[in-house]
Amino acid sequence: MRMVERYALGAKTVIGSYDFTEENIVRFASRYDPQRFHVDRKAARESLFGDLCASGWHSCAGWMTTFVAYWIAESKRLARDGVAPPKLGPAAGFKDLQWIRPVFAGETVDYAVTLLTSRPLASRPGRILNTILCEGSVEGTQVIRFESSVIEFE
Repeated sequence: MRMVERYALGAKTVIGSYDFTEENIVRFASRYDPQRFHVDRKAARESLFGDLCASGWHSCAGWMTTFVAYWIAESKRLARDGVAPPKLGPAAGFKDLQWIRPVFAGETVDYAVTLLTSRPLASRPGRILNTILCEGSVEGTQVIRFESSVIEFE
């Protein structure tokens, strides 16, 4: 099965949620983005954000964590139904990353993916390039979006 056979072009699929607890935010930011509004609630209250918020990179990592869990479960479900799941490879890059608004401690981001395009790679027979829209929202308000290119093997 190919991605385009499983997912209709333009149809959004909800892939799961990620809880941005204060502990998760501080742990991630301490290692990867130790700006004061990500690691210190008091300092964050005095910043332009007004409270502790997640690193934008954390919101990206939350999308990937959620997608991988979704894809593992979906692949197992398809296999149980006797369908060979699409063989996804690595991402070939991303573009148009937008951190639309901060994700604050205590918020849950609901993530989704939409298949935008799917085309065979003329330069690499047996490989397909899929473009996906990756999004996250809090209570229906979008907080992150980006496009990613994912390689698929026939």
